[in-house]
Amino acid sequence: MPRPQQRQKGSRLGSHSASASGSSPVRRVVRHNPDAASTRKRKSQAVHTLSLLAASLTGATQFAGVQPARAADHISYAWNGTTMAAQRAGTPGGTRVIFIHGTPGSAGAWEAYLTDVPQTYEYIAVDRAGFGQSGPTQAVTSLEQHARALAPLLADETNPAIVVGHSLGAPVAAMLGVLFPTRVRALVMVAGAFDPALEKVHVMQSVGNWWGVRHLLPRALRNANHELLALRQELISLAPRLASLAMPVEIVHGTDDNLTPFQNVPFAEAHMKNAPLSVTVLEGQNHFLPWNAKPEIDMAIARAAQAGAHAAQQDSLSSANFVHESAQ
Repeated sequence: MPRPQQRQKGSRLGSHSASASGSSPVRRVVRHNPDAASTRKRKSQAVHTLSLLAASLTGATQFAGVQPARAADHISYAWNGTTMAAQRAGTPGGTRVIFIHGTPGSAGAWEAYLTDVPQTYEYIAVDRAGFGQSGPTQAVTSLEQHARALAPLLADETNPAIVVGHSLGAPVAAMLGVLFPTRVRALVMVAGAFDPALEKVHVMQSVGNWWGVRHLLPRALRNANHELLALRQELISLAPRLASLAMPVEIVHGTDDNLTPFQNVPFAEAHMKNAPLSVTVLEGQNHFLPWNAKPEIDMAIARAAQAGAHAAQQDSLSSANFVHESAQ
């Protein structure tokens, strides 16, 4: 797999205020198929709807990670009267990375990462509320409630976590950063959904919500459909809050993603205006990046850890200078 070709627009961002000062995001372009840009054709609405349905069905089986990671420990904790489940691997007390799956899905979707943890890192993959082994039985459609359900996994401010979110897991990760900025070191957004204008309710989703149909669907698909029906309004509410993000943000997105289109990237860039941004463009790649682009995601996590550590050091120096000046 080729290494990313860097296309920089502005200097590397190294502090929480760099983006706000006018610097542009760092961009990296990975070309998996050099001819993809010239051969791509816009899919019709009907084909897009069928693709969405097919992806949802495979997401409940092939991509959901039905089986737990073999090398992971199982953990559980209480939240809001129900039990949340997660899988943990790596070095306890190390740099914590929390992985959030999309919809549908489960923690097992991150098996390749849980079985390949770098030294001094601790990886935790969670079953989001309403999926896998986590309660409740019904869907949780609020991004803020999803984030609060994951908050117990965040360490204290002395070891803030890197949070990785895929698809619908990306706005959940962003909400964690909004709600708990001192406990989140950096964010990695993989094929994330952010632009509410790109969220359309398809005919099959409405059919799936009919009373006689939804009770026939497996829990994962039923809850996923409820989440998707509510997502547009949730993203509208999230958008103005993205400006409060000040930690480093890595965005990884494929140009051939027909589930969360690449147009989500400029929307995120425009609204995360106070966060140091780094964007990796995967040309010719689709929506399923955790399985198709693990090396690029691994590199994004490594950059996030480095940038987050640097930002924390800068904050510590700023605090020390403030205390020193106040004492004079």
